[in-house]
Amino acid sequence: MTGTPRFLVVDDERQIRRAVAHVLEPLSGTVSEAATGREALTLAAAESPALVVLDLGLPDMDGIDVCRELRTWSDTPILILTARHDDQATIAALDAGADDYVTKPFSPPALQARVRALLRRAQRSNGSEQGRTVIEAGALRIDLAARTVDRGGERVHLTPTEFDLLATLASNAGRVLTHGFLFTTVWKGRVFGDAQAHLRVHVAHLRRKLEDDPVRPRHLQTELGVGYRFVTD
Repeated sequence: MTGTPRFLVVDDERQIRRAVAHVLEPLSGTVSEAATGREALTLAAAESPALVVLDLGLPDMDGIDVCRELRTWSDTPILILTARHDDQATIAALDAGADDYVTKPFSPPALQARVRALLRRAQRSNGSEQGRTVIEAGALRIDLAARTVDRGGERVHLTPTEFDLLATLASNAGRVLTHGFLFTTVWKGRVFGDAQAHLRVHVAHLRRKLEDDPVRPRHLQTELGVGYRFVTD
């Protein structure tokens, strides 16, 4: 990313907006604030922020609707603020186009880390890696076009479904993908009883084949109650 990034912080509580802005300012960016959904959409259209931090509980409209409307005309990363244990709202926001989430009360270092990761991902998407067919993560080399995976230079056999699941996760590296999104994308919504259990089995198979320590995976990470995230770093 070139120039000074502009962040947009959306929350109806001024104290929270100021707390988030205080965390973002050391990232060498400028911060705009909005207290309502409509104000957020107006500022986003006028300023084209590099990243939006969006609370879900807004006075004039649901944060999920703000996220959905933003996604109709903007690809800017959206990091949502959500209450702990509010998994359904978090899932709905992610399915509406949000990229990641942090829970309140948030840890400043964790918030900074999530923002940096989203900015890196946006830079990769807009740069020379856009449209790439080979993804590398540690010892893994995933060739999307050839549908092959190598680990430490050795070919790893995956079933077609396992590869489709891995390709979906790796193509969205750094982004939280919900159970519903993965099930719809990989299995086209076909019903297999307990969908989440079915998905967990396939993720477990991938971890055994690809991770150095399947119990403490480096790349195929679980977001409890929400979904999964593929991490390249």
